[in-house]
Amino acid sequence: VSDNAGGMAEMCNLGPETRARTDQLDAAGNTTAAIGKGFAIGSAALVSLALYGAFLTRASNPLNKHPVENVDVISPLVFSGLIVGAMLPYAFSAMTMKSVGKAALEMVLEIRRQIREQPGILDGSVRPDYERCIKISTNSSLYEMIPPGILVLGTPFFVGIFFGPLAVAGLLPGALVSGVAMATSSANSGGAWDNAKKYVESGQFVLDGVVQKKGSDVHKAAVIGDTVGDPLKDTSGPALNILVKLMAIFSLVFAIFFDKTALLQCTLSPSSLG
Repeated sequence: VSDNAGGMAEMCNLGPETRARTDQLDAAGNTTAAIGKGFAIGSAALVSLALYGAFLTRASNPLNKHPVENVDVISPLVFSGLIVGAMLPYAFSAMTMKSVGKAALEMVLEIRRQIREQPGILDGSVRPDYERCIKISTNSSLYEMIPPGILVLGTPFFVGIFFGPLAVAGLLPGALVSGVAMATSSANSGGAWDNAKKYVESGQFVLDGVVQKKGSDVHKAAVIGDTVGDPLKDTSGPALNILVKLMAIFSLVFAIFFDKTALLQCTLSPSSLG
């Protein structure tokens, strides 16, 4: 709310003192938001752990074709699953952050086009085409999430079908541990980058006796950092909570199906009962 209020104050030419106040509120909001996201991350971790326990319960049924008797890290299937699972949050974060940058660039190009074709937008004599900008944001928010969604749901499905529930039993904790660490880091570092830019803009940062303000090289570097930090704390970080929970729920639902398939488990694990 404070962030949006600052944007509105700047667009309405309310003066620098109003913008300075909203920036202070936004900086405090970033800090409290990072704390709140920590609770959300912890909740997601516990929920995912509970779902993982339920998955192991279903997968360890002695009547299964490939029962999971114990999850041993030195098992090739479990260790491979851990490695793949640990890589998923990083790939997911990269995909979501790239999507945000792509949508932002498309938005900037559209705004430039409108100003170039209708210069009266700058003095308020011509109404901008808001609908076109809203369409860009809406389409991006829907279509750009398809590849990350496929990654989240497709990976446990592929691993379960070909390598069985034992490999999934390694995949899930790998994604959980890596995802919690990545989400915590995203929330904290993203907020820090945002606050660093606001600190420079407030005129309180002094380098070699020179106050660094808007337009300086330090400010330009801070803006670049905030360009990375915003999608990190507002997109990738919160979405990782969904990643760890959704993978666990999906694996729990398909646990029996994975047990009946496991097309390559007997090849890679000769001691398997299947």
